[in-house]
Amino acid sequence: MIILAATPIGNLGDASRRLVEALESATVVAAEDTRTTQRLLAALGIANRPRLIALHDHNEKDRAPEIVELARDGDVLVLSDAGMPTVSDPGYGVVAAAAEAGVIVTAIPGPSAVVTALAVSGLPTDRFSFEGFVPRKAGERTSTLRALAAEPRTMVFFEAPSRVASTLSDMAAEFGADRRAAVCRELTKLHEEVARGTLDELVSWAEGGVRGELVIVVAGAPARGVAFPDAVTQVLELVRDGMRLKDAAAEVSGLTGHSSRELYQASLAVRG
Repeated sequence: MIILAATPIGNLGDASRRLVEALESATVVAAEDTRTTQRLLAALGIANRPRLIALHDHNEKDRAPEIVELARDGDVLVLSDAGMPTVSDPGYGVVAAAAEAGVIVTAIPGPSAVVTALAVSGLPTDRFSFEGFVPRKAGERTSTLRALAAEPRTMVFFEAPSRVASTLSDMAAEFGADRRAAVCRELTKLHEEVARGTLDELVSWAEGGVRGELVIVVAGAPARGVAFPDAVTQVLELVRDGMRLKDAAAEVSGLTGHSSRELYQASLAVRG
């Protein structure tokens, strides 16, 4: 069978007994990075040296049939560098191929950065969506976030530390500066940190530079009790009271769930 095994996301103590037993008896391991797996074996004090097959984004399509065939003769353990394989990591192609070939797939559950960040974020956990990594290119990032502006569920994103400030800024523009969020840094590690606040506050927090592995959790859009034309009227009223149009659009967006960019553009059109 194919066995998907979750590995620690930071703290080695999170390695489950089942994971250790599986590594001790494995004959074949398909690993996202074979060097990372070798370090994990050494850190856990495992003397077993299974055959290691590299399985990553660039070769999974070609390697999946081979791994499935190997699983017909014996168990194949599938590992990502951290967390559960297939969750924004290699493994989906192997599972899909195994299912089509009638090969059993099971899992050894364990650490997950997505669920861990959601749990400590302080945001609603009853319904959520995982959106993976935010697109790197500015135009694609903006269109992706704009499409999610009205998403009512809590959203979980991965992001690189070098881009977190600009991503939070784009989120504030598309979701509303007052939307609640949390940035979870170095989860389960020595310097774990959870920064909570509005997107606008978190932009200021991130501008000084952020290090480590990050997960961004953003509250879902509030229920739209206010129709879009009425929301535009609210923006224009704030502008008449002396507020900048951009700031007024962001404030009304946070209150109504309508996109701040759409409110800005509609208000600008009305003003002529």
